Amino acid sequence: MCLAVPGKIEKIEDDIAVVDYGGVKKKANISFVDVRIGDYVFVHVGFVIEKVNEVKAKEMYNLLYENA
Repeated sequence: MCLAVPGKIEKIEDDIAVVDYGGVKKKANISFVDVRIGDYVFVHVGFVIEKVNEVKAKEMYNLLYENA
């Protein structure tokens, strides 16, 4: 089973984006999905696979961290 956590795109250079997961930043390939800086995305094995609505992304963060 895989838990997808949305990340926010902070920087894009060519086909690589820097994605921020609440302070943890990772690089991801964006060649499969049309994205812009500020978009929320799901990443799988280093590739952005889906854009996520900002409201849904924030709801997911709230659910993940409400019991932490």
